Amino acid sequence: MPPKKKPTDNTAMRELKRALRDGSLKNLYLFHGEEAFLREYYLGQLKQVLLPPGLEDFNLHAAQGKDCSVDWIEQAVDCLPMMSPRTLVTVTDFDLFSLGEGPRKKLLELLSALPDYCCLVFVYDLLPYKPDGRSKLAAFLKKEGSVVDFQRQEEGELTSWICRQFQKAGKSIDTRDAGYLIFLCGDLMHDLSSEIGKIAAYAAHPRVTREDIDAVASPKVSAVVFRMTDALANKDFDKAASVLADLLHNRESPVMILSVMGKYFRQLYTARLYLSAGKSKAEYMQLWNMSGGYFMEQQAQRLLDAAKRFSLPWCRYAVRRCAQADAAVKSAPRGQDGEVLTTLLVELASGRRVAE
Repeated sequence: MPPKKKPTDNTAMRELKRALRDGSLKNLYLFHGEEAFLREYYLGQLKQVLLPPGLEDFNLHAAQGKDCSVDWIEQAVDCLPMMSPRTLVTVTDFDLFSLGEGPRKKLLELLSALPDYCCLVFVYDLLPYKPDGRSKLAAFLKKEGSVVDFQRQEEGELTSWICRQFQKAGKSIDTRDAGYLIFLCGDLMHDLSSEIGKIAAYAAHPRVTREDIDAVASPKVSAVVFRMTDALANKDFDKAASVLADLLHNRESPVMILSVMGKYFRQLYTARLYLSAGKSKAEYMQLWNMSGGYFMEQQAQRLLDAAKRFSLPWCRYAVRRCAQADAAVKSAPRGQDGEVLTTLLVELASGRRVAE
């Protein structure tokens, strides 16, 4: 069963947006989260609001974690603004919770007395944010500062954003095709932004089509593997074999390929179980944490339709063989992991008779 999706708490994000609008920014922020595009966007918004044009060199103080220390932060915070009401201090990938007791105590004292003119932002980019919930520092950041988690966007929000980005480029796109772009290239805005630029430049007409997307977009491995497994479930072995050959030729990780295959057949198996139990598509989508966007509904329907063509024994067989192949790939000698995948594909193509 897939893991339950944690509820999204966007309170800090909403407060940041409001503060940027009305000029009530706090003195202390911590930015983290996997959506780097949003993180960089709002860091840019902070710079735009706090730093007068032409005076950035005087009022912006930035350091990377490897070049930073509590002493550097103290010196940067003490720098008075020049021809500006405030300064901005950004510290990227500085592990706050690995500091020794002395530096941690000194930092906490510094944060407790931040001057009104300074806005200090800790940014976690390459370094994962792992707060020690028992520490005074973590409690202080949560209470006195603002810890903003830039999370992956829901499909509906992401689809609207994609449409706006194409509009800025002088193009339009159907929401269904925007959903297809998310499926093909993933749901991180940074990756999608570059793909949107390529597609908008390529498209010959004002309306972007799925053909335009397929022509120039760089699909994620997971989307390609999904196509292969979907073809296999639809008994199109030639197409499935062709896609696998391309994946192996491009030296894609067999472990990654098997991970996606295993997920697909687990989804197919649970779809078969839900059909047998008379459950609805909405209940099935909820089980797999599929958002309610059009393309996700289409994906769920494709899985449910495919499941009608297979029995429960075959679905169990497919899930079990994927798990066995995963173990075999991880222990296979170098260069032989591709053979494990090819054998698996052949067995799944002919395994319906064996399972039933």
